[in-house]
Amino acid sequence: MRKPEAKSIPCALSIAGSDSGGGAGIQGDLKTFAALRVHGMTAITSITAQNTLMVSAIQDVAPEVIRAQIEAVAEDIGVDAAKTGMLHSLEIIKVVAEEIRKYSFPVVVDPVMIAKSGAYLLMSEAMESLVSEILPLATVVTPNAMEAERISGVKIETIEDGKRAAERIAVLGPRAVVVKGGHIPEASGNAIDILFYEGKFTLLEAERYETSNTHGTGCSFSSAIAAELAKGKGIPEAVAMAKQFVNRAIKFGLDIGHGHGPINHMASLYDDAERYDVLKNLGDAVKLLEDNHEVEQLVPEVQMNIGMAVSHAADYDDIAAIRGRIVRISRGVRASGCPQFGASRHVARTIMAVMKFDPAKRAAMNIRYSEELVKVCQDAGLVTSYYDRREEPQQIKEKEGMTTAWGAQEAVKRVGQVPDVIYHLGDWGKEPMITVLGTTSVEVAETTIKIARKLVNRRMQ
Repeated sequence: MRKPEAKSIPCALSIAGSDSGGGAGIQGDLKTFAALRVHGMTAITSITAQNTLMVSAIQDVAPEVIRAQIEAVAEDIGVDAAKTGMLHSLEIIKVVAEEIRKYSFPVVVDPVMIAKSGAYLLMSEAMESLVSEILPLATVVTPNAMEAERISGVKIETIEDGKRAAERIAVLGPRAVVVKGGHIPEASGNAIDILFYEGKFTLLEAERYETSNTHGTGCSFSSAIAAELAKGKGIPEAVAMAKQFVNRAIKFGLDIGHGHGPINHMASLYDDAERYDVLKNLGDAVKLLEDNHEVEQLVPEVQMNIGMAVSHAADYDDIAAIRGRIVRISRGVRASGCPQFGASRHVARTIMAVMKFDPAKRAAMNIRYSEELVKVCQDAGLVTSYYDRREEPQQIKEKEGMTTAWGAQEAVKRVGQVPDVIYHLGDWGKEPMITVLGTTSVEVAETTIKIARKLVNRRMQ
């Protein structure tokens, strides 16, 4: 195989079917490759007519055209890694196996058998050929529990069953086996995948989300592994990173269509692109606060901070705040440091908690509490709510960071919506506090300045 002397970007190939709904197949694979900064190429094996509800038609591509597609990209561009998806017939499997052997690129095999809608994507007579021709060539094979049962003959109801199935599949020749745990009854609490590699098991665990928007999960998991292999990552690291990628894509799945909506392949990419905008917005918010000296009246004993999250924030590192907080000076306030992601867990906890109820409310700022300030907020037309930390259940108190999530939930329940302002009266060793919420940090800063000015006017009357 001829390869260029040097490439500016790793190149990965999807050998799979086309999904007209855009959630799985080559469409899902290309989105995954792009999100993971890998150049994606395709060899289309079948054309399907499908949406979120059903697969209504399948037309296989001629085997020699499939061969020509693989040869075209391999001979000119080069293939750093590939993945296979829908291989519908014996003839298609034979050609694909020949091309993988010819070019010897690493390949991740997703043994696609049945679509989410229940349609069969692998002819029954082709099953044996898939096992004998394709699996021995696999760097990694990624069956779900039902596919692993058919390949291994092991009924999978527990993690141990999944391990036995993985061992049996490994005997067929792949270097590594990942039995995906989405359909393992014992793994219903969390999403647990079983990696069997070099004689050792690794359990990959992630949060399970109550959602029907999971179309494309398997395709994207295998293509994400292929993307990481194309970058030169080892198998365990590639699988772990793919698990993280897909889990985030499921969490922020797209609620479209009337059936199984697609996962959001681009969630991570969008958030990466958005990080600059978040930092700039925070910088603008700080300038507003510093230019309005009235804000000094709102600084609590623990000082102030303001934060903003990217749209698909999954943890504290997806939320930026001011490093070192915002402090009172002789006249006005000043930021102690620059906006930075992961700079404040306190503000981040509030934002994460509120975004569960309203994803648009991505910014927050803490100010001091007083009955007078609460009245000012209400007079300003702001929706206010509160929670009483004395009512906090003991099991919540005992878990670090859980108070904010519980408090936000209580405050939302109290008014039936996400308010503009949440306050609490403190507890042992905890200062009472008001938190101003908004869609951006600039909006929060503007609301805070409005509160400060109304407080001044109130006292002058």
